[in-house]
Amino acid sequence: MTNPLLTPSTLPFALPPFTEIGPSHFAEAAEAGFAEHLAEILAITENPDPATFDNTAVAMERSGLLLQRTAAAFFTLVSADASEDIRDLETQLSPRFSAHQDEVFLNKPLYERFAAIDVAGLDPEPARLVDEYLKDFRQSGIQLDGPGQERLRALNAELSRLGTEFGQRVKEAMKSAALLLEDSADLAGLPADDVAGAAEAARAAGHEGKFLLTLIQPTNQPALAALENRDIRRRLFEASVARGSSGGNLDVLELARSMAGLRAEKAALLGFANYAELVVDLQTAPDFESVQSMLNRMAPAAVRNADLEAAALAEAAGHPLEAWDWAFYSAKVRREKYDVDEQALRPYFELDRVLTDGVFFAATSLYGITFHEREDLSGYHPDVRVWEVRNEDGTALGLFLGDYYTRESKRGGAWMNSLVEQSSLLGTKPVVINNLNISKPPAGEPALLTLDELRTTFHEFGHALHGLFSNVTYPRFSGTSVPRDFVEYPSQVNEMWIMWPEVLANYAKHHATGEPLPQDIVDKLDASRLWGEGFATTEYLGAALLDLAWHVLGSTEVPEDAVAFEDKALAAAGIAHALIPPRYRTGYFQHVFAGAGYAAGYYSYIWSEVLDAETVDWFTENGGLNRTNGERFRRELLSRGNSRDPLDSFKTLRGREAKLEPLLKRRGLD
Repeated sequence: MTNPLLTPSTLPFALPPFTEIGPSHFAEAAEAGFAEHLAEILAITENPDPATFDNTAVAMERSGLLLQRTAAAFFTLVSADASEDIRDLETQLSPRFSAHQDEVFLNKPLYERFAAIDVAGLDPEPARLVDEYLKDFRQSGIQLDGPGQERLRALNAELSRLGTEFGQRVKEAMKSAALLLEDSADLAGLPADDVAGAAEAARAAGHEGKFLLTLIQPTNQPALAALENRDIRRRLFEASVARGSSGGNLDVLELARSMAGLRAEKAALLGFANYAELVVDLQTAPDFESVQSMLNRMAPAAVRNADLEAAALAEAAGHPLEAWDWAFYSAKVRREKYDVDEQALRPYFELDRVLTDGVFFAATSLYGITFHEREDLSGYHPDVRVWEVRNEDGTALGLFLGDYYTRESKRGGAWMNSLVEQSSLLGTKPVVINNLNISKPPAGEPALLTLDELRTTFHEFGHALHGLFSNVTYPRFSGTSVPRDFVEYPSQVNEMWIMWPEVLANYAKHHATGEPLPQDIVDKLDASRLWGEGFATTEYLGAALLDLAWHVLGSTEVPEDAVAFEDKALAAAGIAHALIPPRYRTGYFQHVFAGAGYAAGYYSYIWSEVLDAETVDWFTENGGLNRTNGERFRRELLSRGNSRDPLDSFKTLRGREAKLEPLLKRRGLD
C-alpha cells in the first residue's frame, strides 16, 4: 500500500487523508522528510552563487514540505486521538524531530548564507524574514564551539524525551484520577445531564450501573460547584491536586525537576542568566523584569480580593472553609447575592446553537465570512466536524475543523492547531482545528455548556480566526506563528462577543422551548461580573508565578522536594492562599513541562490580556459588532501573522501603545 503522506494530499485545501493514514505510515514519512529536508538545505548551502534572498531565504521557505505535513498530521493525533501505537511513535519520533531542528539551526554554512544576504533593498516583510531566521540561529546556539553544540544537542534530545514522557503520564494520571461512585445519591446537586454523563462515562470504562466523575486539566473541577456532599467534593478535589505527585509510575515530579535543571543549563550555555530570560528574549515583553514587575503588581490586589470573597463564602457556609468548598459556596453566594444560578443557564447554551448562531454568527457579522459544513470530508475521528469557510464574495478562505468532545485518547484542555498553514508563496490556504473537552452527552441528548465551556468555545475560535485570516507571503509568518505572549490576544478579544447583545440574543435560547435567555438574567450576569475575579486572578497568577519560579533557577539550584518548592515559591511571590491552589500544580502543569510551548511563558495570558482589554475598549468606542470594525481588525491584525512586529500591528489598530489600566479595571484590581 502506498504511503499517503509521501505525496501532497489531493483533498480540498490539502486536508490530510486521515481515513487512509495508519500509524505505520508516520515513521516512514518522517524519516523520508528528514532526509529530503536536509538534502534541500544542502542544495542551498552548496549553491555556488552568492547568497541572495531568493536563493537562500525563499528556498528555505519552500523546503521541508514533506516533513511539515507529516508532523502536522502526526502531532494532531498525538494531542487529540492518541492510540497506544501513536504514543509509542511519539516516544520514538519526538527526539528525532528535536535532533532534526538542531541539524538545521546548527548548520554553519546555512547560517553564513543567511548572514550574507543584503537586506538593504528588501521590503519590510522579506527583511523581517531574514532577521527572524538569524535570531533563530543565535537562539539555537550557532555561536557555540563544537563541544558546546554537542552538549546543546544532548540537552535538547533529553528535554524532548522528558517532555514526551511528562505529557503521556499526565494524560494517564487525569484518566486514572477520575472518581468512581456507587450511588447516584452521592451526585446530589449535579444537573441531570451531568449525572447521565457520569453514568455513561462509567459504562464506557466498564463500570455499568456506577458513576464516573472524570477530570479536566486545571485544578478546579466543574462538579465542585454543584456537588452537595462535602466529602465527595473533598475526594474529587484531592484527586485533582494529587495528580502526578503521589508516587508510582504516573508521578512526574522527578521529570519536572530534571527538565528545570536541563533548561537552566541550556540557558547558561546560550549566555542567559536563566531559562526565563532566554524565553522572554523572543517575546513582545521588553525584558524579564517587565514581566515580573507586572505580575508582582497584580498579586497583592488579587489576594486582597480573594480574601474578601473568602470572608463572604465562610459566612454563607457557616463553618470554616476548605479549598474544596470554595466553588460550591461561591455558586451559592452568586445565587443569593446576584440571583444568578450558573447551572440553570446551561439549557440556554446548547453546543450546536452556540457554534452556528453564536460563534459563526459573530464572525459573519464582523467579517462577512460564511460557514458550510463539508460532510464529504473526514477528520481523524468520527466526532470531528469539517466546515468550509468562505469570504463574503464567495471565494474560499479555508477549512475549519471542530473536535469538541472529550475522550480517553485526547489530552486535557483546549487548543487550536493548524494542519495547513496559509502562504501565498506556496499557494496554500489554511486548515485549522479547535479542540475542546466537553463531556459527550448520551445519544440523542443535547450538549449543554457551562459558562466556562462557552467562554472556551469563543476563545479557541479566536485562535482559529487568527489562522484562517492569515494573509502572508512566507509560511514562517503564517497565522498564529507569533510570539507566545501575543498569541492569546486575538483569542481573548473574541470572548467579548459572548455577551454582546446581538450575538447573545441569537444563540442563547432554551434548547427545549426556544425561549431566549431572559434580559433580567443577562443584567444579573453583568452585575455579578466581578464576583469570583479574586479567585480567578489568584489561581492564574499562582500558576504563572510558579512557572517562572521553576525557570529562574540555576542548574545547581533545582530543589529535591518539588512540593515544598511550590509552597515556598508561592509564598515568596505573595500569591500563596490556603484556599486557592494554583490553576496548575507542577504534577499536571502540561503547558510548561509537556512541550506545549509555555515554559517560562504562562504569563502570556495576562500579558496578552492587556492588549485584549484595550481592543475591547476600541471596538466598543467604535460601535462594536459591525463590518467596518471587523475589516479593520482583520486587515491590521488578524491577517498579519508575524509578517510585521505584532506590537506595531496593535499600535496601528489602536493608534497608540497599550495601557495597563483597562485590564486592572476589568479584573477589579484598580
